[in-house]
Amino acid sequence: MPRHVGLYMERELVDQVVPGNRIEITGIYQIRRQQVQGPRGRDKKTAGGVGIRQSYIRVLGVEVESDGPGRAGNDRNRFTEEEEETMRELACKPRIYDIIAKSIAPSIYGCEDIKRSVACLLFGGSRKVLPDGNRRGDINVLMLGDPGTAKSQLLKFAERCAPVGVYTSGKGSSAAGLTAAVVRDQHRGFALEAGAMVLADGGLVCIDEFDKMRPEDRVAIHEAMEQQTISIAKAGLVTTLNTRCSVLAAANSVFGRWDDTKGEDNIDFLPTILSRFDMIYVVKDIHDATRDATLAKYVMNVHTGAANREAGANEIDMQTLKKYIQYCRSTCGPRLNGEATKKLQNQYVLMRQTMTEGERATGKKGAIPMTVRQLEALIRISESLAKMRLSPFATGADVDEALRLFRTSTMASASAGALSGVEGYETAADAEDLNRIERQIKRRFLIGSQVSEKSIMSDLTTQNYPERSVHKVLQIMIRRGEVQHRMQRRMLYRVK
Repeated sequence: MPRHVGLYMERELVDQVVPGNRIEITGIYQIRRQQVQGPRGRDKKTAGGVGIRQSYIRVLGVEVESDGPGRAGNDRNRFTEEEEETMRELACKPRIYDIIAKSIAPSIYGCEDIKRSVACLLFGGSRKVLPDGNRRGDINVLMLGDPGTAKSQLLKFAERCAPVGVYTSGKGSSAAGLTAAVVRDQHRGFALEAGAMVLADGGLVCIDEFDKMRPEDRVAIHEAMEQQTISIAKAGLVTTLNTRCSVLAAANSVFGRWDDTKGEDNIDFLPTILSRFDMIYVVKDIHDATRDATLAKYVMNVHTGAANREAGANEIDMQTLKKYIQYCRSTCGPRLNGEATKKLQNQYVLMRQTMTEGERATGKKGAIPMTVRQLEALIRISESLAKMRLSPFATGADVDEALRLFRTSTMASASAGALSGVEGYETAADAEDLNRIERQIKRRFLIGSQVSEKSIMSDLTTQNYPERSVHKVLQIMIRRGEVQHRMQRRMLYRVK
């Protein structure tokens, strides 16, 4: 069977499908005489009726896979009664959430919270169809950090576990390759070719080396990540394609390894793309003798027993996990119950109030983002936790775990200064410290004077100011034009 085959549709069958749809075709397999290009670019049939024949299917009927209650393709009729019984037995296990988390990349040591987040991403929330549009149920996760921390391995495992998975690398991906491209067909007309995110409709897109993508290519997927559509208006083709998929991305620091003294300079992402990720993890390779010894022992055990390794009592093998994910996504679409709704409302108001108080105390806007977009992220995470046990409603316990995951990911990264300086990810305490350091620098460093950068750093660090914060303030003053580098960047000159 060829990988591609042409379909011939006519009359009422035209415009029934778009790229990314999964369809079942009823038709007649036929062949036709291949046409070749004439000397002047005109098509002509091969001489004497002898030549290459091209196969195609004359379509008599088409059925587009409809959306199930869990937002994925409705695959329930593809499970046997025995398989459904096995799925329901798994859902009834009291610690199914922990079992699924341990089954995510079991050969990787540690990273428990990241594995839990990947599990939530694979199951996803519930997609809502409202009169004014759709609300996405897919969860997006971003991992930032040092090389050698198993980020790519997690991406590869998630791609194999997802019912529909597409893996791509940022260096070799363009905007057209991720979304859709307009190409010329054999008849010299224009046609659409679906990209990775369109082909992964209803599944997962894994983007490795996310930081190696060109900025203009990252901007192109803004609409695909939030509205879950791709709007094309090229070469007379105006259409909208669905990209209802989750995004799991991994990126390294600009400097190769994560440098705590550089703060926001470690990442080169716009706030608009960061806000579209529900959870952001900063993964660091921390040197600790006890942890290194445990990690080395774990890796050695994996390599020595890799051929004979089987899923343990508290793990699910990959094929069963993949079927369970597909079953849950196609049959379960949970909603928040009254207790969960009230708890999430109160927590949202409390977080917003804390953020406002911090802004009033410092007089500057710059707090951990807690907008409606983050509230919807918490709803999706809560729904995914309920979907793991095939529950029709997400409870208060699900909301508590969703809040914990959000705090250990995005909020923990922002509070620790890993994302500080990035617009919308700066805490009130950070802003106050930076203002205090700036006042100290201006008091010691008069307009028109020149001083060594090392002396400024040593003077302020002796007063217990963090070296990273002093360096950050100097970079901010240089960007504002208040300070200039001179004498091969050894001296600082204050302009204003």
